[in-house]
Amino acid sequence: MQTYKLLAVLLDYPGGEIIDDLRSAAAEKGGALGLVDSIDRDRLFSAGEHARIAGFIDWALAQDQTELEGRYVKTFDLTPEHSLHLTHHVFGDDKNRGPALIDLSEYYKSFGLQHDEHEIPDYLPMMLEFVSQLEETEARVFLTDAVKVFNVLASNLEKAESPYAALVRVIENHSSLAKLAA
Repeated sequence: MQTYKLLAVLLDYPGGEIIDDLRSAAAEKGGALGLVDSIDRDRLFSAGEHARIAGFIDWALAQDQTELEGRYVKTFDLTPEHSLHLTHHVFGDDKNRGPALIDLSEYYKSFGLQHDEHEIPDYLPMMLEFVSQLEETEARVFLTDAVKVFNVLASNLEKAESPYAALVRVIENHSSLAKLAA
């Protein structure tokens, strides 16, 4: 389930230390694809998904650090349609968003996860950190609740030609209960 942790890192703010660690890990594993392959030891993700994640890593590592950080802020912090706070896509600023966030916090607590009090619990990288601690079936069930949001978010990112869209599509693919039946 380490691939979900990797996705959480890739969708979080790309500070210099994170990028340096990613660069070192990719170099150690013979490139971005080698890194992704080594992390997904259980082969829960397809070769195509590995390639999409590795492609994103290659893109991120090729960017100037300041440019990468600026692009992240412009993409996720300054464009509401790209928000990584998933309940925003369902409720916007409606008062009903509060109870949904409380329910999500309580759900995390029921699994023993104490989330950062400074971060809203619907922040996608935090959710992926949580999912990384679950069994694959539990992860898919949890992510299924947000499958429509993943689709909207990925579509919005694709319209903006954002490289982040590929990561959200991978997550969307793993939020489908139909795959469990196969």
